[in-house]
Amino acid sequence: MSASPLVLVVDDELIVRNSVDSLLRSVGYRVKCYEMPLDLAQDQQSLAEADCLILDVRLPFTSGLDFQQKLSEMGSDVPIIFMTGHGDIPMSVRAMKAGAVDFLPKPFRDQDMLDAVGAACSTRAVAKGATQLEAELKQRFSSLTPRERQIMDMATRGLMNKQIAGELDLSEITVKIHRGKVMRKMMARTFADLVKMAETLARTHTASF
Repeated sequence: MSASPLVLVVDDELIVRNSVDSLLRSVGYRVKCYEMPLDLAQDQQSLAEADCLILDVRLPFTSGLDFQQKLSEMGSDVPIIFMTGHGDIPMSVRAMKAGAVDFLPKPFRDQDMLDAVGAACSTRAVAKGATQLEAELKQRFSSLTPRERQIMDMATRGLMNKQIAGELDLSEITVKIHRGKVMRKMMARTFADLVKMAETLARTHTASF
């Protein structure tokens, strides 16, 4: 079984940390709490594994909004839920424009927090799934020979076997053999699947035909 989603909480108030920790654990989430942003920044493993970050806007020495920007510069794309007792519209707009998934005023209802965390973790799960698929496609693509990559490119661009054979000075039988190998190595069930794979590889700048 896969581990339950990991939620990180950064708030300088112990009572808030304990309250959010208890709420989330009661419905099965794993939770790690931090008093200061620096504490989380130094915990790179948890940050990389996290499915959601609950971040207080007003913190000592730095604001949650500034820390959001720092995380982005560090390459982190963990979904962020902001919470604050002093929020205003410009602050929430800035947070959402920078990629925050929600902005909850304190005190918040338990259900509002659970709904926000659930949505954030779902978003993260989709992103992780897409990343894993891209990694698998890259690995399959790397197993193709230069000729197979060339034929995959031409076929997925719509060229018929006869056209490919003519351009590469090959027999149609040879082209069919190469296409069959491409389908097997890429684990494509149908040609339409192969076209989608080629589009994904092109989008991630992996394909070098």
